[in-house]
Amino acid sequence: MFCFQCEQTAKCEGCTGKAGVCGKQSATAELQDQLTGALIGLARAVDGNEKLIGETTTATVIEGLFATLTNVNFDDAALKELLDRVEAEKSRIVPNCGDCEASCGRTDDYDMQRLWNADEDIRSLKSLILFGIRGVAAYAYHAAVLGCHDAAVDSFLYKALCTIGEDEWGMDELLPVVMEVGEVNLRCMEMLDRANTDTFGHPAPTEVSLTVEKGPFIVITGHDLYDLKLLLEQTEGKGVNVYTHGEMLPAHAYPELKKYRHLKGNFGTAWQNQQKEFASLPAPVLFTTNCLMPPKADYADRVFTTEVVAYPGVTHIGPDKDFAPVIEKALELGGFAEDQSLTGINGGGRLMTGFARNAVLGVADTVIEAVRSGAIKHFFLVGGCDGARTGRNYYTEFVKQTPADTVVLTLACGKYRFNDLDLGTIGGLPRLLDIGQCNDAYSAIRIALALAEAFGCGVNELPLSMVLSWYEQKAVCILLTLLYLGIQNIRLGPTLPAFVSPNVLNFLVEKYHIAPISTPEADIQAILG
Repeated sequence: MFCFQCEQTAKCEGCTGKAGVCGKQSATAELQDQLTGALIGLARAVDGNEKLIGETTTATVIEGLFATLTNVNFDDAALKELLDRVEAEKSRIVPNCGDCEASCGRTDDYDMQRLWNADEDIRSLKSLILFGIRGVAAYAYHAAVLGCHDAAVDSFLYKALCTIGEDEWGMDELLPVVMEVGEVNLRCMEMLDRANTDTFGHPAPTEVSLTVEKGPFIVITGHDLYDLKLLLEQTEGKGVNVYTHGEMLPAHAYPELKKYRHLKGNFGTAWQNQQKEFASLPAPVLFTTNCLMPPKADYADRVFTTEVVAYPGVTHIGPDKDFAPVIEKALELGGFAEDQSLTGINGGGRLMTGFARNAVLGVADTVIEAVRSGAIKHFFLVGGCDGARTGRNYYTEFVKQTPADTVVLTLACGKYRFNDLDLGTIGGLPRLLDIGQCNDAYSAIRIALALAEAFGCGVNELPLSMVLSWYEQKAVCILLTLLYLGIQNIRLGPTLPAFVSPNVLNFLVEKYHIAPISTPEADIQAILG
């Protein structure tokens, strides 16, 4: 196997051998490569002719890309089923190609070894495209669950897949497509934001309890808000409480979700701690999207998956979304005998969330006046993915050391490094504002653009600095969106992507002044001068 799509890849070079750092086995990695190659073959068969796309074609492309995201699908049987669906779509579009004795090769599946063995700069740019559209597909998938689609987003996925299969293309042809990933992802995130707010209402600032009450309960993790809504509907009146985990924390801020009184609070921290946090948990855990780690034997019987998430031997809830087995397991296990008062990683006993674009822009006048008066000197966006690699304590220390006249905006699961800190208030607002999931990056962009408009300047002229952490492919497409918007001076860590070659890195440094994080003290000093 060869895989270097996540931040924790072995030696910051690539996972090889029998298994990856994430726990993905080599056979699974090879199946995911076959699936990606088949998706490229399907895109080639479509060849820009949208009339050939059937009712299920694009849904299959999106699901296939999503399934290859890090920590989503570890189940070879599920991947083979997806591969069969992709090949069936292609056979429908070009029914005789597979049996042709004089094949032209234009609709062939792509051998991913050609990508992994390509010139390092070409491999780097194509990897940015591939990993970026995997992230785009994740956002498009969530929007589709809520009935939202965008033909331009869908069309670009086919174009990007075909681009990856173009072995004759050089840097001049590939670079514009890399930037187009960022442009299309902005459109896709806007679609998802609209889908979420139209369905669940606009998030409002909400304090979330970390106490797990006695009695049966279910922990739900991942990102899919609709799955949470269905679970809340099915558990209502059954004496089973529901607690969020990881990226589900911001769900507490949505009016149509927080109205359920048995949505009680949040359990645990970020995804990489799940094997320890779930080990003695007297309750089932439902995984709705990525961030699944291989379950240990002592709690695997309490793990349930749904949607694209799958792991061999774990009970999967199918498209009917009947969560009865999860509810039955919760009642069987019984939960804790007494209330459990938990804390965050820094010992804090409460979490705040819900400072999405509507909430922040609703008090924009207050924020703008605080900046003009000098009460707020600077904004830091400290967000992104969490992970297990050493060095991520940087983000905890960075936030701790931000001056009292600054505001920290955050989103995604990287916030678990510091979201229980009490940073106090400024201008009547908390200094630490949790915008939401990584899926809510559009909110952060809208806030920045609105502030720039209010001050009559560009985003790069704002007293705003971005200090980002990354782990998987949704972080890649968000970064490309920020670059598409021309945002400069982003600090990125804890390590730079292994798939970015020296020449591509030099391009990003020269054009966008991207820099690796160093130390909290040095970076704060450099930012604030």
